[in-house]
Amino acid sequence: MAGYSKEEALEYVQENDIKFIRLAFCDIFGRHKNVSIMPDELEKAFEIGIGFDSFRIDGFEDPVYQDLFLRPDPATLNTLPWRPQQGGVIRFYCDVVTADGQSFPYDARQFLRETLKECKKMGFGVRVALRSEFYLFKTDEDGNPTDIPWDNGGYYDIAPLDRGENIRREICLNLEEMGLHPETSHHEAGPGQNEIDFQGADALRSAENFITYKNVVTSISARNGVYASFAPKPLEGKSGNGLHLKIDLMEAGQSLDESNPQMVEQFMAGVLNRMRDITIFLNTTRESYLRFGENEAPKYITWSTQNRSRLLRVPIVRGKKEGFVLRSPDSEINPYLAYAMLIQAGLEGIRQNEELPKPQEKSSRLVEEKDFSEYQQLPLSLEEALDCAKESSFLQNSVCSEIASRFFAEIERREFSK
Repeated sequence: MAGYSKEEALEYVQENDIKFIRLAFCDIFGRHKNVSIMPDELEKAFEIGIGFDSFRIDGFEDPVYQDLFLRPDPATLNTLPWRPQQGGVIRFYCDVVTADGQSFPYDARQFLRETLKECKKMGFGVRVALRSEFYLFKTDEDGNPTDIPWDNGGYYDIAPLDRGENIRREICLNLEEMGLHPETSHHEAGPGQNEIDFQGADALRSAENFITYKNVVTSISARNGVYASFAPKPLEGKSGNGLHLKIDLMEAGQSLDESNPQMVEQFMAGVLNRMRDITIFLNTTRESYLRFGENEAPKYITWSTQNRSRLLRVPIVRGKKEGFVLRSPDSEINPYLAYAMLIQAGLEGIRQNEELPKPQEKSSRLVEEKDFSEYQQLPLSLEEALDCAKESSFLQNSVCSEIASRFFAEIERREFSK
């Protein structure tokens, strides 16, 4: 990932009147966490790290590694443009390390980095573009969120039906200032529902772009007196909030769809063949499973070049394939962990020379339930998804096993120990 070096980051702080520095990371569920330090502490943070109470962070409590530290990655330096320009605020994403400076074994950021090294050994990199949906809800007189949508607009509506236009504009301008590249933004099908799409980036950078994006959306929305919700199914009977991931395998700046299409198909087959195993990492809440099968959200493990409601869609533009789009995830993911599991599934497909099943190209308006009789379904509950993952030989017998076991334990604690 291109970006600042340690020396350049220290120089930037001195030359730009930076007064607060946020060290950001995620818990195992992908919830954004941070601690602020003063500029004089940054060099120490780069060398040693900043300690934190790891037992208070989901997925980080461990009897062996009781002292954990946040060590900022200088390449991720970014200014928070909605904060004051004088006495500014910058943010780094961090690695989690132990007292002796080694990587914490359950750090999902490091797991994704190591997964990408495996890809590099096979001769390719992974780019991920994002398409993310969220609802805007009114708040009460105390600023607490309600379940009343900000507007009653529909798909691609404009003002006055679309009341989120100015908020989306402010979000996109802030994202652009931070080096993210929104491509389109519009009102989605649900009342108060919005969507913003991004250009692709290296998978590690894309994961952090997604965390940044959620932070910007919630912060800018709150400044405008509304509440932004990424919940998978916030309104019964209305469209859910999906997160579409467009994945491209790249070699020397060129898509493998052109130079090695067979490898791309093997990668896709690996993902499809392990979707039931890895869905728990892509859909982590009970509410996630209320989306499946409704309002064009996928239910069956199928793929298509034509039909936009299939689990995997392969866009073809001017006769050329452009990666593939996975449509089942939602925005409650830990992007480091979700991306890594997806890529590990694809890598296994390449190693095993797996073949894609035939596509399901029939139009959704013409398709009947019997047309899917030969296809597996996605897990339709959190319990089913967890069972599939715990019984998976792929997860048990691979580099995924340790972090997967930790995740299962945290899901059980959160959902089944109440």
